[in-house]
Amino acid sequence: MKGHFIMSNKEVNRIVIIEKLIKKEIKQRKAAQTLGLSVRQIKRLKKRYKREGTTGMIHKNRGRISNRKISDKEINRTMEIVKKQYWDFGPTLALEKLQEHHGVVFSRETLRKEMIRDGIWKPKRQRKPSIHQMRKRRDQRGELVQIDGSPHAWFEDRASECCLLVFIDDATSELLWLEFCKSETINAYFKANFGYLKKYGKPLAFYADKHSVFRINSDKNGNSSVNDSHGLTQFGRAMKELGIELICANSAPAKGRVEKANFTLQDRLVKELRLRGISTIEEANKYLPEFIRKFRRNPGEKRYKSII
Repeated sequence: MKGHFIMSNKEVNRIVIIEKLIKKEIKQRKAAQTLGLSVRQIKRLKKRYKREGTTGMIHKNRGRISNRKISDKEINRTMEIVKKQYWDFGPTLALEKLQEHHGVVFSRETLRKEMIRDGIWKPKRQRKPSIHQMRKRRDQRGELVQIDGSPHAWFEDRASECCLLVFIDDATSELLWLEFCKSETINAYFKANFGYLKKYGKPLAFYADKHSVFRINSDKNGNSSVNDSHGLTQFGRAMKELGIELICANSAPAKGRVEKANFTLQDRLVKELRLRGISTIEEANKYLPEFIRKFRRNPGEKRYKSII
């Protein structure tokens, strides 16, 4: 072959080893170990090199279109769907919907690259991580349940902002209970807690923030209380009667599992509600059990023995 041709580093390394093999400076087994190939492959490469020379080390499929290449027509069809229906979805969620409703079969990475190329998706910048001391998970499912309220525009511009109450298991990060309410009030927590207890029974403890529903944050004179108050809120007294310990976290990272779930839900759940045309709290609460079933994909869940 005349002219110039391109070779990869792997192919260049093969030439060096095969030449040593031909000169009998190394054995076939040593050549195979060095290149990570079988002895049979080494024999074939040696014959090809003697027959074709340097060009025999170039991969025969170079320059050919892969049989597995997705057609431009299919990619263009998919991107048109994304632009019309899933323009603000991330690649992972968009692919789930494309596979579920449109029969798309290619990979998430392929979709991500096409979304970046079309300007639909921008890669997230690498953020400097905040260092927090890790709190050890509880050993068993049901020992500790993290609870939190997440005020957000869940129905976007179709309805007013409301709040989602979220219950997450500390040991497994399993999403246990969701309930929409107008605002984060004690009555809303009582209602959501009743639904949770009816389905799962009592946990050993609830892990919450220092919201006034869970903790008295001022003394009798109305002054802000820095230290934990010995007084109990109505919710705290109810949990005490049930034999459930109520723990208040000192910071948001301390209950990071439920905070992370809130962030994910504000992305995925909002889009699911939009796709289904749901715009009221009542309709949303009817849909939530179905959403929870789809959301649960925790491979480590079976490692823990349930105590509830």
